[in-house]
Amino acid sequence: MDNKLESIEKRYEEVNKLLMDPNIMSDFKQVKSLSKEQSDLKEIVIKYNEYKACKKSIEEAKSLLNDSELKEMAESEITENSKKLTELENELEIMLIPKDENDGKNVIMEIRGAAGGDEANIFAGDLLRMYSYYAEKNNWKIEITHSIEGTSGGFSQVECIIKGENVYSKLKYESGAHRVQRVPETENQGRIHTSTATVLVMPEVEDIDIDIKESDLKIDVYHSSGAGGQSVNTSNSAVRITHLPTNTVVTCQNERSQLKNKEIAMKLLKIKLYDNLIQEQNDKEGNERKTKIGTGDRSEKIRTYNYPQNRVTDHRIGFSVMNLDRVMNGELEPIIDALITEDLKMKLAGEND
Repeated sequence: MDNKLESIEKRYEEVNKLLMDPNIMSDFKQVKSLSKEQSDLKEIVIKYNEYKACKKSIEEAKSLLNDSELKEMAESEITENSKKLTELENELEIMLIPKDENDGKNVIMEIRGAAGGDEANIFAGDLLRMYSYYAEKNNWKIEITHSIEGTSGGFSQVECIIKGENVYSKLKYESGAHRVQRVPETENQGRIHTSTATVLVMPEVEDIDIDIKESDLKIDVYHSSGAGGQSVNTSNSAVRITHLPTNTVVTCQNERSQLKNKEIAMKLLKIKLYDNLIQEQNDKEGNERKTKIGTGDRSEKIRTYNYPQNRVTDHRIGFSVMNLDRVMNGELEPIIDALITEDLKMKLAGEND
């Protein structure tokens, strides 16, 4: 680990010098790239300097052990700094894990009612509200780009863009099947029903190099609709694009301009096609699933929301909280923090194998 940290420190010093070079300072693209690298390395270098200072303090204290007057103080300092050194080593190990390059990106989220008819659609609406509250707590912005409302409430399908700081790093674990167990409002005999909704989270990727032929697209325009299906625009501004070779469909209706909706829809299409390619690669490289959470089958049941017990259980890590009411109001931090912690452990274990 020390060799890796020394090379990082050396590279950090190189980057600092490069950013002071007048020839480089005139190149905006290069400055942006180097500034990002500097920011990524800085935190590790600061922690490494703290680690080196701690080791030095231990060595200095050891040199005083033969001094009868200072021995007790030296032993105390060695004990205290040894504990601190172990903590710093653990922190540095985690910091050296390669970061997901998508962590800082915005996301495209798609929620669909699955098994359970009307109740599944209602639950899909509950999940959207839960993520909206969570986004608000994190000062993120959420924009619905397309929705199909359920006949009894909720949504059979809803898609949105969530923008803000490090959105993907928190929401990337949410893809999969979410199961709800509760008594539906339409149930007369008080029986508990089980329904599911699926969530798909994709990073918003810029400048995707995907060749899309115009002849492979079917583009439809129509009136955008609001709650209850009523038209909210008298012009055909909503756009639906179907990529015929893959039967991938994207829709955008949140802008009043057809041109703007088409632009957003094409961006969403590229992101979906790119995400499908990544998913296919992960399926082929099955070993990825051993060291990551959230790269498995998207139809996999990942979480249960049990209303009678006020319990939420994430099945991937066997983690439960007994405050479902607060979770549905956007208090997802304990679950997401537990997933991040377990993911780091698995990656560390994978690196050490």
